[in-house]
Amino acid sequence: MRAHVEQDEAGRRQARDACFEPCAIERGMRIIGGKWTGSILWHLKDGPVRFNDLARMIGGASKKMITERLRHLEAQGLISREVLETSPVSVQYEVTDLGRTALDCLDALRAWSESLPDRPAVPSR
Repeated sequence: MRAHVEQDEAGRRQARDACFEPCAIERGMRIIGGKWTGSILWHLKDGPVRFNDLARMIGGASKKMITERLRHLEAQGLISREVLETSPVSVQYEVTDLGRTALDCLDALRAWSESLPDRPAVPSR
């Protein structure tokens, strides 16, 4: 259900019949909008990557955070996890067909970001 926006007597915009379910943008952001999630998907786009290699690619993220994001992406069906019978045992991750559908969005975000004028990055809250 879409929210209908009206103006009150003072000219303030107010939502009527507000949505109780997340809109499409909010739903998508819940899936791929988490910190490091887009970066992880992007680094997996060219093929399977072992966990430690992925952790090196994503500077600034702790291994705990990467593990949490990987579990989230796997639960959403965007990546697959494979345990390799090596010594020591290793794990690699790969983007699924469903996950590949999100790469177009991330590529558009990358292109948009690169088109912005250079400004100092604003820290997220």
